[in-house]
Amino acid sequence: MRRMDDAMILQRLSALGHELPPPPEAVAAYVPVRLAGAVAHVAGQVPMVDGVVLHGGRLGDDLTTKQGREAAERAALQALSALRAELGDFGRLRGISQVTVFLATTQDFVDHPQVANGASELLGAALGESGRHARAAVGMSSLPLGACVEVQVTAEIDA
Repeated sequence: MRRMDDAMILQRLSALGHELPPPPEAVAAYVPVRLAGAVAHVAGQVPMVDGVVLHGGRLGDDLTTKQGREAAERAALQALSALRAELGDFGRLRGISQVTVFLATTQDFVDHPQVANGASELLGAALGESGRHARAAVGMSSLPLGACVEVQVTAEIDA
């Protein structure tokens, strides 16, 4: 993976109709990003807009797959914002290696991949080939703050 150009990533996000939100702050006993050599671990992000959870609830119950995709996309934007704040800009970013998308769902919900695509497609569009990653999408009964998704990202960086 090659180094990323900060201005190019911001321009790509803008062309998609997005801007990076303010970097998220930890809401418990953790840090938003932990650097370990050439790896950056971004803490799980629940989708927030102006301090309010975007699409709180459970997928398959009171939320649609489309709403879940929107929430996953927002959480991925927050992960990028946290990563950029920790690195200073995207210049040290080499690429995304792993994304885990946790989903609060009903027992019979099965559209996990379609929801997780909200995060994956945003990362791919913003970072190009370097945004392609391995992924897991996992359903559970609840998530922090009543969110319907939580997105955790692992990235390769220049140490």
